[in-house]
Amino acid sequence: MNQAPTQLRAIRDAGVFEIAWSDGQAYRLPFYFVRCECPCAVCIDEITGERLLDPATVARDIQPTQLGYSGNYALKIVWQDGHATGLYTWPKLYELCQQPSASVAAAPDL
Repeated sequence: MNQAPTQLRAIRDAGVFEIAWSDGQAYRLPFYFVRCECPCAVCIDEITGERLLDPATVARDIQPTQLGYSGNYALKIVWQDGHATGLYTWPKLYELCQQPSASVAAAPDL
């Protein structure tokens, strides 16, 4: 999916992002899962693609402290642990929504 989500919100009490797409599907992604899947060069080796971030070093109750958009193509997240270099493009977020860690959410009323 190359289009921006139709809805994106952080539900802090549940520890998830709720993301709705133009195809009518909506998903919940745990904050911990999204943080561990950071696509930046600090978390993934740019040449080999090897994951450098050890999930054991990420707090299970990690929270975003700031959300913003990078142009009209990605979500930028500042995490509680200070990490802020990952850009989650719309295709990357959609890919994460297709993973077993995601759960289907009720489609929003648009």
